[in-house]
Amino acid sequence: MFILIFEQLVKMFFIMLLAFICYKIKLVDQNGNRSVSNLLLMVVNPFLIITVYQETEYDPDMVHGLLLAFVAAFIAHILGIAISTALIRPSSGPDCSIERFNSMYSNCGFIGIPLINSVLGGNGVFYITAYMVAFNLFSWTHGIILMEKKCSLKNLKEGVVSPMFIATITAVVLFFLRIQLPELALDSMNYVADMNTPLAMMVAGFSVAQADLGKMLRNLRIYFVSFIKLILLPVLMIGVLKLMALPAEVATTVLVGAACPAATTGTMMAIRYRQNYTYSSELFAMTTVLSVVTIPAVVFLSEFIL
Repeated sequence: MFILIFEQLVKMFFIMLLAFICYKIKLVDQNGNRSVSNLLLMVVNPFLIITVYQETEYDPDMVHGLLLAFVAAFIAHILGIAISTALIRPSSGPDCSIERFNSMYSNCGFIGIPLINSVLGGNGVFYITAYMVAFNLFSWTHGIILMEKKCSLKNLKEGVVSPMFIATITAVVLFFLRIQLPELALDSMNYVADMNTPLAMMVAGFSVAQADLGKMLRNLRIYFVSFIKLILLPVLMIGVLKLMALPAEVATTVLVGAACPAATTGTMMAIRYRQNYTYSSELFAMTTVLSVVTIPAVVFLSEFIL
């Protein structure tokens, strides 16, 4: 399992490196970065959620596992909000919200799906969509409040009417009602959904290219946030999963979802809401690089406990 996860992470890193080079040679500028970010958030991600549910056959045992994964995923996000709020205080600086977002929300779709698919196959991908649903529900409500730095009906409304939120609810409803979209429409949506991981890693690479890497590596605060995201929260989730006594496939899937690096969505939302996207991309880059070691290590530890 260690080798398979490591190989997938290396492949994603090279896509990010390619995007980094493209930005440095001015093949892409910041306007292009913002356009690709919006395309990913508003079109590609929603199609991915719908296609995954449409291509999974309804099975009572799978549904039971999915419901357990939903519960565990919601607990993971509530735990993340509690820990990040307690450890990352407003007094730490103006980018407190950026740090909280990146410490609690993981790259469960862009990195989690390829990793789980390589280890557990289709069943694992189905279960990790539960983590993605929880991620989308929280990030498009609580996450927007973080980015806007205020709570208002306007924030919540934007989250609820967002394409990602609507697609998530639609996908779940269609699945449980066993409604299938026309094959032609589904095939077309699959073409778009397949762009998910490459575009996400390219957005990250474009953003990292604008950062001062030397300064990033010397910033101890980034290591602190990375510790919360990659080690503290996943280890705490091992304890939660142990208490829940979940089936092995479900537990492993939720754990990998929680152990993934900071979400690319954090950088894309920072761009969209004009926050410090450079710092967000630095947190994403650092956690992504470190996750090559931490994800296999967390999974290895879980095998002795779960």
